[in-house]
This record gives sequence, structure tokens and C-alpha cells, in this order.
Amino acid sequence: MIDPVLLRENPDLIKRSQKARGASVEAVDDALTADAERRATIQAFESLRASQNQFGKQVASAPPAEKKALVAQAQSLAAEVKGAAAAATEAETRFTAVVRTLANPVIDGVPAGGEENFATLRTHGAVPTFDFEPRDHLELGELLGAIDMARGAKVSGARFYFLRGIGARLEIALMNMALDRALTAGFIPLITPTLVRPEIMDGTGFLGEHADEIYYLPADDLYLTGTSEVALAGYHSDEIVDLTDGPLRYAGWSTCYRREAGSGGKDTRGIIRVHQFNKLEMFAYVLPENAEAEHDRLVALQEDMLQALGLSYRVIDVAAGDLGSSAARKFDIEAWVPTQNAYRELTSTSNCTTYQARRLDIRYRTESGKTAPVGTLNGTLATTRWIVAMLETHQQADGSVLIPEALRPWLGGLDVIRPVGA
Repeated sequence: MIDPVLLRENPDLIKRSQKARGASVEAVDDALTADAERRATIQAFESLRASQNQFGKQVASAPPAEKKALVAQAQSLAAEVKGAAAAATEAETRFTAVVRTLANPVIDGVPAGGEENFATLRTHGAVPTFDFEPRDHLELGELLGAIDMARGAKVSGARFYFLRGIGARLEIALMNMALDRALTAGFIPLITPTLVRPEIMDGTGFLGEHADEIYYLPADDLYLTGTSEVALAGYHSDEIVDLTDGPLRYAGWSTCYRREAGSGGKDTRGIIRVHQFNKLEMFAYVLPENAEAEHDRLVALQEDMLQALGLSYRVIDVAAGDLGSSAARKFDIEAWVPTQNAYRELTSTSNCTTYQARRLDIRYRTESGKTAPVGTLNGTLATTRWIVAMLETHQQADGSVLIPEALRPWLGGLDVIRPVGA
């Protein structure tokens, strides 16, 4: 949820943000109207309640002969106060409903527009070239006995798969490498729940326009998470956290589930766009004024990991219309996938400023002793999709794949994967 004070004092900023996102600008005026009504009803209620308190003292001190008439007036006033309280509650509910439709105001410099309007910030590494016809990751995975899509579909349907043999080992090694790097960087590891309550899913901003991406279990009123960001954001919901010693940083390891609604026919081959995968997600609770610096820190950790794995990539500043409602800025890192002749997203890192914290009531205590919403950020440090770029980038003419030196310690020193039976 956005800051109501910001809405009141700088509505034009929020309108510019909504326009850049391609979202409703009129919703800002609706929120302003609802805010004015909310404050007016609260003021009316508080005024009547003050009158009631004052009248109560008058009744208490009145002579017995006058009390009967005064008590009748007090009862009438009490009914007015009750009505004013109900009106204030109703106005508060209306305001909350309207203001929650507004997305997080984007940070200055975020490109306007949709998915194709990103800005490239930097690239790293030369695009790999081959003196043979490169195989795609699924062909390689089948040669290596690493990926079994057919049996995944037999067991669970389209866009499911088995990682087997070296494929399973690769994912576990990748996740452990990422976890060790997160530990070194001061993150606390968590294995998170993958089922969450509606208020947690909604609090992180995932039940908006992309709600159809989420698996829902109506019998239990629980949602399957598409990222451990959801559980990590909910971890400190309704709490006052202590940031006196610096940010709280967590690394959440979880299986993730996505319906991939509306993506029919897109990336159906292999494990690029699937319904289930594993991910290690970084999450930070910070002082709001330190959020942008923390954002850069998370991206640096991701780049170090990708460089250690010998992947070529670019870092992009995602356009406003492709951010999702919670993020005020998002940096994606996309690795080069040779057989697609394109960069494909491997990580997303979002600065959600105080948006999620306001919805989940996560605060810190300021120097004045008052509480204020924290800033929250999230970013991928490893996920199943990375295997796609690794296999294709490091493949050899005979179908074998070189293991990046940095990953070998988590594979017992294995330096090359060879086709099954080779």
C-alpha cells in the first residue's frame, strides 16, 4: 500500500507513476476523494465523542432533579456517536479498498512503458560461439540423462519434468553454492512454507492482476507460493523489527509453483517455463533510506554468482509497466542462451520500498520512539532455470558439458558431464 501522506501531499507523483505503468490515473483521484471522506468522518466521530465525554461529566455533576432529562440526552448523543463510528469505519474500509488498487510509485529513472521498453544497464562476457551446431538444453539434458520431460508429463501433465542423475545433482550443487555465498554475505538461511494464508499472499501484492498465475487450494483457503519472497515477507508481518544493527537478511530455499496462465505455446520445450521449480531467494528488511543501496548489493551478489559460473549476461532496468504492483524498481539479469540467440531472465531483484511493509504491518522504531514501515527487497540467487544457460553455454561438440570450476566442489570435483553410455 502506498503512503497516504504521499498521496495527499504529492498526488501528481503518483499519477505520473500510474501513467508510466500504463495503470489507471483516475484511481489516484478516487483515492484522494476516499481519503478526504475518511478524514472528515473520523473528525466528525472524534468531535462527537469529545462532546459525549464532556456531557458525561455534566450529567455526573448535575442535581438529581435534572439527571433524568440529561440521561435521555446522553443516550441520544451515544446513538449519534455510534453512528459516526460506523460511518468512520465504513469510510476507512472504502479508502483502503481504493488505495490498495494503486501500485507502488516507481523510482525516478525507471523507464516508462511495457515489457519491451527496458533499459540495458550493462553486459558481461562475450556471447559464446561454437564451431559445431549447438544442441539446446533439452537435447543435452536427454543425452546426459539429466532431464526427463516425457515422464514428467506422464506423471503430472505438461510443463512438469524430472531432473534425474546429474540433472538432480546439478540443481542441488547450484543451490548449495548459492546458499554458501548467501551465508558468507550475512544472510540467515530459511526453508520456507510453500503454502500461505490469503492475507500474506495479498500483503505481498500477488493477488492483483497476476492472481491467475497462482495455485489456490479452496478447501484449505491456502495459496501455493510462486516464490519464497511471499513467505519471507510474511515472516515478520505484524511485528516491530530491530534494525539497529543493520538490515535483516534472509535466504529462503523453497519449491515454487506457477500456473503459467496465459503462456500457452510459449517456451513449451524444456525447463524454461514450468509449473514447478526450486529457488534460493534473498530477502532484506532495511531502513527505507538504505533500500536503493541494498538493491545494488543484491544485484552485485547475483552478478558474482553468474560470473563464477562463466555465463554471459546483461542487467536490465525493467520498465514501469512490467514491474508488478509491489516493485518500485526491478533489475533483471538475463543470461545468453545460445540456441535461442537471445538473453533469457535468470534473476529478478526488486526494491519494494515500504509498499509490502505497509500492507503487512512490518515496522521499525525510529530515533523518536515512533514506529514506521520498513523497506523490503527480494532477489533470486539461484533457480532451476540456470541449468538451461549452463548446459548450453558450456557444451562440447560430443554432447559433453564442462562444469564451471566454481561449481565443482559441490559435485565432488566433477569437471565434465558426459553423455550416458559414452
